[in-house]
Amino acid sequence: MAKAPFVWPSDGSGAILQQHSVAKLDVLREYLIAYFQTLVTAPGQEEVRLTLVDGFAGGGVFRHADTEQRILGSPLVFLKASEQAQNIINAQRSKPVRFAIAYIFVEKDRAAIASLRVTLHAEGYGARIGQDIQVVESTFEAKSEAIITAIRERSPQAGRSVISLDQYGYKEVPTSLIRSLLQLPRAEILLTFAVDALINFASDTLATQSIFNRLGMPDVLRGRTMAEIKANERDYRFFIQSCLYQGLVENCGARFFTVFFIKTSGHGDYWLVHLSQHPKARDVMTKVHWDHNNHFIHYGGAGLNMFQVLGYSSKHDEGFTGQSSLGFEFDDHADTASVELLTEQLVRKVHERDAIQFGELYSTTCNTTPADSHRYRKAIEKLVAYKEVVVEAPNGASRRKANTIRDKDVIRLADQRIFHL
Repeated sequence: MAKAPFVWPSDGSGAILQQHSVAKLDVLREYLIAYFQTLVTAPGQEEVRLTLVDGFAGGGVFRHADTEQRILGSPLVFLKASEQAQNIINAQRSKPVRFAIAYIFVEKDRAAIASLRVTLHAEGYGARIGQDIQVVESTFEAKSEAIITAIRERSPQAGRSVISLDQYGYKEVPTSLIRSLLQLPRAEILLTFAVDALINFASDTLATQSIFNRLGMPDVLRGRTMAEIKANERDYRFFIQSCLYQGLVENCGARFFTVFFIKTSGHGDYWLVHLSQHPKARDVMTKVHWDHNNHFIHYGGAGLNMFQVLGYSSKHDEGFTGQSSLGFEFDDHADTASVELLTEQLVRKVHERDAIQFGELYSTTCNTTPADSHRYRKAIEKLVAYKEVVVEAPNGASRRKANTIRDKDVIRLADQRIFHL
């Protein structure tokens, strides 16, 4: 899960874990279960091959700081979520799918490695160490090339893998490393990034610039100084967050991504970043954000171009709106706001093209919105009801309801529109 500041007893009794970190484990579990179900699409499919990597594995077990409850760490979440997903999938099939999964758990802290081995044995996985489970004492960066090679050996064409990089802080995963990993066409990366901690640390010093250089974002503040930004940007933290967001996604090489905050209480907000090369992967992760809205918050807008403003805007000023302290919380209010705004914005996108497939509409705009494809479909359903657009299936059938719209369906402007741009 992470390294310092965790202290790992070698007997496997567990490091102390704060509640906000429990959220990451819950999200990882739910994402893996949803991800596995996207891998099995054909009735005759016999096997799924992939590699699951935990780059900051930790000691495998925690004790809750408040309740003393024993909580299994991310390596065990990988193992148990895989088992749960396989049971769900195969319960619905006459011929079970075989899952050929390799697990690679990387951790540099020797005490954490000892704890992880004890925990794997205690949970019944000890005999698999050195077989389908590899426990590696190292930094992830030092072993990244070997891990990429191992993933390619198991999945030469796709490089199918999920790689969790739950760093402690913000400087252990440079964008150059992420670019290397995303050369694997079907790799998906889950990265934590302590953005509040970085903003709190940042100043006009060589130390800050060396961190930006290390991350591969030397000009992330666009030639401006911290002093200038704080003096001239009314909401300077939002400005810096926006710069870091754009610098991260522009330099990591991912075609699709989500960057949203995990809520914390007094520990500083941090991003959970999902990076991939395919829109379906992005959609699955975004749905997890909506399904677990008590864990996430977003400080941008509801529709497209959620981070369009780099600098002061009244709509992002808490003193003006009274809303940014709460943010976009993936709740019912956010759902309504998203669908209403998408209804206005998507019709303009259709107008630009005259006709566009739903899948293309989603994939070419999804990175800039907190909405998932379900909310896109709800917006399109409203546009059909308003007689703004028509949706046609490949066989010529008309689509009117959100749950019937498919990626190949074509959206066109209606001949007789009620509203006009």
